[in-house]
Amino acid sequence: MKIYTRTGDGGETGLFGGGRVPKGHQRVEAYGTVDELNATLGLCVQAVSQQDIRDKLIGLQNDLFALGASLATPDAGPGRTRAALPPLPRGRVEEMERWMDEAEEELSPLRSFILPGGTPGAAALHLARTVCRRAERAVVRLALEEAVEEGIIPYLNRLSDLLFVLARLENHRSGKPDVLWGKTPSGGP
Repeated sequence: MKIYTRTGDGGETGLFGGGRVPKGHQRVEAYGTVDELNATLGLCVQAVSQQDIRDKLIGLQNDLFALGASLATPDAGPGRTRAALPPLPRGRVEEMERWMDEAEEELSPLRSFILPGGTPGAAALHLARTVCRRAERAVVRLALEEAVEEGIIPYLNRLSDLLFVLARLENHRSGKPDVLWGKTPSGGP
């Protein structure tokens, strides 16, 4: 099987279960941004120094494949069947909340806004957080027009919170303080 098919050369793409839509369709935007988030988590896996954070991120990447597959599969309709999909990660939202609670036991209370950055791993996690927020907005826009499987929006909402906390944890464990908004870090201009 060749990687190129030429079927998208006219600006349309196929959906799971059949049917085609323009590549600018909100459904494509939603699952495409989730794919971008997954790739960004792949960057994070390489950048973070903490193995437990790395392990969590790899599990989350697998979750995002299931979310993307669901988003790429519209409900059955004329010319479409509902394709068999991997199950969505039920219970992961609660697990992410536990991970945040555990991390926050290690962290000092947050009393100021922080600037994205710190270690390379923390900076990558902050970037992933912003891509996650964009994915969430894309899915919310899709949900205004078409059915979106229950659980996807809460998953993305919680994931962005988790990525923020993991960025702080990566900095903390690396001995690098968060850069507080409005404060000049030592050695800075």
